[in-house]
Amino acid sequence: MTQKLRADAEDNRDRILESARVLFAGEGLGVPMRAIARHAGVGPATLYRRFPTKQALAVEAFAEQMRACQAIVDEGLADPDPWQGFCSVIERICELHLQNRGFTDAFLATYPEAVDVAESRELTLRSVATLARRAKVRGRLRKDFELGDLMIMLTAHRGLHVSDPATRSTASRRFASLVVQAFAA
Repeated sequence: MTQKLRADAEDNRDRILESARVLFAGEGLGVPMRAIARHAGVGPATLYRRFPTKQALAVEAFAEQMRACQAIVDEGLADPDPWQGFCSVIERICELHLQNRGFTDAFLATYPEAVDVAESRELTLRSVATLARRAKVRGRLRKDFELGDLMIMLTAHRGLHVSDPATRSTASRRFASLVVQAFAA
């Protein structure tokens, strides 16, 4: 049975998670834990008491994004046209990853031993593989497409984080469009 936190401790935990989300989104997972504590207005000891490692903090901070990523893929699987579902997944995953640099790092297995992240990631990738098989059967997706190609795409997309924020969204949509064209049969 999990013990309920005091109200002030719960507030600290929430501020730490929100600060981690903000800083991870902008700077990636390389942001120091002390910077997260400072941003949250708590001492390092408070942060480490709640989250003993950066991995533990990242897993908790990205739980919502992992669910959103799986929901995107589930919606793609539900599309009666597997190619349209696949294209939608590419476009929406690019958009999701553009919003959060740290999530991209976590999804690309910065913390491969983090069971929660690894399990969610594997479920998402299995779902994408199912969608890709369906699109291949319909003759719309390249026969030589491999799941690793998606990881290459996400790695390349991560480079957009260094571009001008004003043009980043447009560049991401253009990138997704080019990827879809490259994956087409």
